[in-house]
Amino acid sequence: MTSAQVEEGSGTAPNQSEEGYERGLGSRQVQMIAIGGAIGVGLFLGAGANIAKAGPSLIFMYALAGVIIFFIMRALGELLLYRPVSGSFAEYSREFLGPFFGYFTGWTYWLMWVVTGMAELTAAAIYVDYWFPAVPRWVTALVFLVILFGVNLISVKVFGELEFWFSMVKVTALIGMIVIGLGVLTFGFSAAGDTAAVSNLWAFDGFFPNGVGSSLMTLQGVMFAYLAVELVGVTAGESENPEKTLPKAINSLPWRIALFYVGALTVILCVVKWTEFAEGVSPFVKAFAVIGIPTAAGIVNFVVLTAALSSCNSGMYSTGRMLRNLAESGEAPTAFKKLSATKTPALGILVSVVFMGIGVILNYVVPEKAFGYVTSVATAAGIWTWLMILISHVLYRRAVVAGRLPASSFPAPGGSVCSYIAIVFLLFVTGLIAYDADSRICLYVMAGWATALGVGWAVLKSRNPGIAGRPEPEFDKVG
Repeated sequence: MTSAQVEEGSGTAPNQSEEGYERGLGSRQVQMIAIGGAIGVGLFLGAGANIAKAGPSLIFMYALAGVIIFFIMRALGELLLYRPVSGSFAEYSREFLGPFFGYFTGWTYWLMWVVTGMAELTAAAIYVDYWFPAVPRWVTALVFLVILFGVNLISVKVFGELEFWFSMVKVTALIGMIVIGLGVLTFGFSAAGDTAAVSNLWAFDGFFPNGVGSSLMTLQGVMFAYLAVELVGVTAGESENPEKTLPKAINSLPWRIALFYVGALTVILCVVKWTEFAEGVSPFVKAFAVIGIPTAAGIVNFVVLTAALSSCNSGMYSTGRMLRNLAESGEAPTAFKKLSATKTPALGILVSVVFMGIGVILNYVVPEKAFGYVTSVATAAGIWTWLMILISHVLYRRAVVAGRLPASSFPAPGGSVCSYIAIVFLLFVTGLIAYDADSRICLYVMAGWATALGVGWAVLKSRNPGIAGRPEPEFDKVG
C-alpha cells in the first residue's frame, strides 16, 4: 500500500503530493536543508575530542567518511527518483526486503530522531546558560520544545524557512572561520600569525601522531557528525519539484563536505597546533581564541545553539512523517494517518515531542555521561538506516537489470558497486563501536530495541495476518 491511497481520494491537488502533504518546500529550502544536514553539533563540538585522539589525520577520516556518505546519498537519490515518497527509508525497506524491515526501519529512524532531540534540547539549554545562568535549564529546554513544536504544526513552509535560516547561520560561521584562517595563514596577522603554518599538519609527530588505529577509532564520532544528511530524503513528499531539487541537493554534497568539514578542519589545524585541542572544547572556539577575536566564545556559542535547535527542529519534522508512514502500512496506530488543516502530521509530531520532553527530564537528573550514551544510540540507529538504504538500492538495481522495475532518472555511478563498498564500511564502523567499551552500550540498547520491535511485530501479525504480505508499489510518479 502506498500513501497515495490515503485520504486524498483519486485526485491530487497541484500543490499536494500523492501522500496528501503540501508541496511547500522550494528549491532554496531543500538545498539549505541538505547543507544544514551535513553541519551539526558533531562538527562544532565533537571534533575537539577527535582531534586530541587522531591529530591532523582526522581530516582524512572526515574525507573518507564523506565519500561513503556520498555513496549512500547517491543510492538514496536513485531510489527517490524511482519513487519519491515521504517515508522513503521505510518504504524502500518494505518494498525490497519485506514488511518487517520497513516496520523496523521506520521505528528505528523515529527512535534516532527522538533520542537526538532529547540530547539537542538539553545541549541547547546548556548553551543558553552562557548568557543567562540564572534561568533553570529545564525552563529553557521546555521553551525551545514548545516553540519548535508550534513551528512544525503551522506548515511545512514555516519549517522549511526556519531551517533555511538555521542552516544559513551555520554556513556563514564556517565560511567566516575559513576566510579568517586563510587570512592568518596568508598575511600573518593576529596573535596566531607567527605560529600558523601548513606544516602544522605534520610537524608534531606526523600526520598520524597516535597511530592509524587511534585515528580509525574516531570514525564513530565522525559518522555521528554526518547524521541527518539523509533528511533530504524525508522531504521528497513535500518538495515542489523533487525531480530537479533532490538530484541538485545530493550532487552538491561532495563540495559541501570538502568545504565545511575537510576545508574548515584543515584551516583550523594549520592555524592552531593539534596538541592544543582537548575533549569538551570546541575547535572553533579554540581557534578564534588563539587568533585573538574577543567575542569568539559568544559567537561560537550562538552558532552551536543554532545547530542544536536545527537538529531538534529536523527531528520533529521527520518523526511525524515517519509515524504517518508506519500508520499507513498498519504498523502504527491509525490515528497517525490524519493530517491537520495545514497538511502536517500533527499527532505524530505531538507524540514525538512528548517523548523528547521525557528526555529533557532524564538528562536533567542523570550524569553528563548520559549525553554521550544518547548520541551513540542515535549513531547506531543511523547506521541501520544507512544500511537499509544501501541494501534496498542493491536489490532495486537487480530488479532493474532483470527488467522487473523501471529505471530511475538519477542512477548512482557504478551501479551497485559503491553501495557494496559503503555496506562493508558501515559494518566496519559497527565493529569499531563494539570494540570500544564506552560506545558499546549503544549496541546493548539496540538489541533491547530490536527485541521490543520483534514482540510488537508478533502482536501485529496476530491481529492482522495480512500485514506480513509484501505490497506491490504503485508507480504514479517515476523519475
